[in-house]
Amino acid sequence: MQNFDPLDGAILIDKPVGLTSHDVVDRIRRKYQLDKVGHCGSLDPNATGLLVIVLGRATKLSEKLMSTDKVYAGTIKFGETTNSYDADGELVASLPVPPLTLEELNREAAAFVGDLMQAPPMVSAAKVGGVPLYKLARKGVEVERKPRLVHIYSFAFSAYEEPVGTFRIACTKGTYVRSIAHDLGQKAGCGAHLASLRRLQSGRFTVADALPLEAALALTTPELKQRVIPFLKLAAPD
Repeated sequence: MQNFDPLDGAILIDKPVGLTSHDVVDRIRRKYQLDKVGHCGSLDPNATGLLVIVLGRATKLSEKLMSTDKVYAGTIKFGETTNSYDADGELVASLPVPPLTLEELNREAAAFVGDLMQAPPMVSAAKVGGVPLYKLARKGVEVERKPRLVHIYSFAFSAYEEPVGTFRIACTKGTYVRSIAHDLGQKAGCGAHLASLRRLQSGRFTVADALPLEAALALTTPELKQRVIPFLKLAAPD
């Protein structure tokens, strides 16, 4: 049996707003002087919540851990459409919000549940011909994006105070929640964008077990080792 270092494993981070997933990886790498650090599923800078960080030989398990289902909570702002489908983008349309009720929103949300063919937004890290779409978008170039199959397990609103609805969604990996927000706004006839997003769960891991980034960076190396989920536990079947 292989001998694993105590730092061959994963730690769960509650990513703060304003940082990329790569920023989190870089800070952990520099703080603990580690050669191999990765993450399992990007979060946009304005998104918060669970980020699974893999260390050492556990970086080999990234694909396995990234392939799991996700749960998010967030808010959608109706009446404003952006080019990125979220609050980071440029406003491209503004329309009056029609009278909407929580019941109506949930009726519309229910239509998204099940299999869904979804094309990535132009302002995204998905690549066409090896070039990230957001780089093409910056040049004003729009290209055809190949839709891919995703699955929505559940999508429901818990509150609506015009023009903002609060929702929770469970979905397969690779789902663009901001595309769903955009499409819902189109169906509502006024446009919409994703105003905020928080990842609550990724596979068997939940944000309730995660450490805020600053708290993780305050740990000593022995304390960090106590927080690491071991390689063999990560590699075990879900």
